[in-house]
Amino acid sequence: MIVYVNGESREISVNNKVADIIENLGLTGKRIAVEYNQEILPFDRYQQQILHDGDRLEIVHAIGGGQEDTFTVAGKAYKSRLLVGTGKYKDMEETRLAIEASGAEIVTVAIRRTNIGQNPGEPNLLDVISPDKYTILPNTAGCYTADEAVRTCRLARELLGGHKLVKLEVLADQKTLFPDVAQTFVAAELLVKDGFDVMVYTNDDPIAAKRLEDIGCVAVMPLAAPIGSGLGIRNPYNILTIVENANVPILVDAGVGTASDAAIAMELGCAGVLMNTAIAEANNPILMASAMKKGIEAGREAFLAGRMPRKRFASASSPIDGLFF
Repeated sequence: MIVYVNGESREISVNNKVADIIENLGLTGKRIAVEYNQEILPFDRYQQQILHDGDRLEIVHAIGGGQEDTFTVAGKAYKSRLLVGTGKYKDMEETRLAIEASGAEIVTVAIRRTNIGQNPGEPNLLDVISPDKYTILPNTAGCYTADEAVRTCRLARELLGGHKLVKLEVLADQKTLFPDVAQTFVAAELLVKDGFDVMVYTNDDPIAAKRLEDIGCVAVMPLAAPIGSGLGIRNPYNILTIVENANVPILVDAGVGTASDAAIAMELGCAGVLMNTAIAEANNPILMASAMKKGIEAGREAFLAGRMPRKRFASASSPIDGLFF
């Protein structure tokens, strides 16, 4: 016979009881409430109430209110606001463990020529960070012209079976690794027209950031400081201006050195932070990955809470009324 549980039909045997349904759902001993044919069924009747064909049960439990705090890129929502890279680790196992400790859901990878003489048994990065578990974000690191960046993205799309989400960076020189903004504009326009979802690395110029958004980039990623420098956010007010003027996610990319840097970025209202060197070159990369995860979470909570206003002079925490002297 058929009964309906939370609106879904379920075939059961004759003489089944409400308690049997609860057991089959793994809810025995859980704090639940049951409605039987639109009437509340007391707990002490679960074992006695025999089910009949067409009976309807509603089983509810309590959950936390509100929506999950996620951010969305190219139509997909992510819980983790920490994005990580895969370079500079000592081996694949350290890479895997650090990424797991970070809690990241988006992982960047560089696209490079294959080594023809490579050992066939050598592990592949995509075996460590499976596309089934992570969103793989191919990047154009090492590209110095728009043409190089566009070709790299097209190869990445082929490599990953039609993958459209890419991180664009076009560098100006090898010493500073600052972005070549003019070439970045050119590459972004070409990639957007070609159907890519472009997350773009740029400097901390609010005007450049807004133009990249207008071109159609799905996220803009201003640097906090030079790539790999670990200097932290050098121009927080520039980042703040970019965030305030944006209609797409703003993620700090490059220059973060420790968890407090990540927290500051999040307190400014950034949607997330991308990092690699800060984790990979720590004395204990796995522990640092965990610290970065916590720093991101703390900074986000502080932003949502809203900090107290800054004051020039002291303000007593304890009331002065009722003093006995």
